Amino acid sequence: MQERIWTDRQFDEMSWHDCHAHAIRIESGSHGAGTLVLDLDYIIEWVKLPGGGMRFRMLPARLTFHEVVNLRIRLDYATPAAALGPFSIQAIERHVEARERYQAQVWRIAINWPSGEFGFEASGYTQRGVGEPVLVDRQWLLPEERV
Repeated sequence: MQERIWTDRQFDEMSWHDCHAHAIRIESGSHGAGTLVLDLDYIIEWVKLPGGGMRFRMLPARLTFHEVVNLRIRLDYATPAAALGPFSIQAIERHVEARERYQAQVWRIAINWPSGEFGFEASGYTQRGVGEPVLVDRQWLLPEERV
């Protein structure tokens, strides 16, 4: 198994568009900061098929944001009467904002289904593949494909 690890140094090369998150974990840390972990079905490659159509090279992955503070989460499964299940990411954005005593890296995870977003400050992230890539005709993995 090839180990696949990405960090925020590769942020501009990565895309999370249409990746599904099927687990959220929040871990306490020191000095009031913590860790935010998302278990993802990460789309490594969008594969165009001859004659039209797409397939997706998917990798189970764990996206971990470090030294997280000021976390806000909004996921609305009620308004569209959506079935409870993994949410789909539209994009992950970051920018720097000046604070009174430091420069903050501010992150936003826009959710495209159901509607919602995550907002927080974090020092960066690590994303680690936790399995082998699978080529499928959908943008999510079945539980047995995440092993």
